[in-house]
Amino acid sequence: MITLLGKGGKVRSVPLMKQTVNLISAYFAENRIDTHLHSDMPLFWNAHGQKLTRSGVTYILRKYVEMAQEISPEMPANITPHKLRHTKAMHLVQANVNPVYIKDFLGHADISTTEIYARADNEAKRAALEKASKHLGLPAVSNWKQDAELIDWLSSLG
Repeated sequence: MITLLGKGGKVRSVPLMKQTVNLISAYFAENRIDTHLHSDMPLFWNAHGQKLTRSGVTYILRKYVEMAQEISPEMPANITPHKLRHTKAMHLVQANVNPVYIKDFLGHADISTTEIYARADNEAKRAALEKASKHLGLPAVSNWKQDAELIDWLSSLG
């Protein structure tokens, strides 16, 4: 578990997966970081040895997106740190993680902010169903109330 200071000075605790702990430990070893001697040192720093800022993260991400686009031109250009955050939230929703946990993970003050992701996921599901149904060759929607044969059949069900 780590404690983060987020936007607006909000403090939140975030659990870390074992793989993440192992990666951070390897990072400390590779960069010879002794957390006991340098407890105030930022986890990631810029070229000046200062805390890596949001704009610094954005710069690094853009640099690697551009490199990826050279290899794969279909790579979207508009990848941002916020899109990564949004994608993680959507993955949690799709994995049926309790919205309260997602709220805490994202640092939202109100669950209604987190529910936006669930609504977006439902919209994505609806769009996927519509797209899939186009390939089924289903007949156009008709006025079923005018279909006497259908009404008789439905009535026969009970």
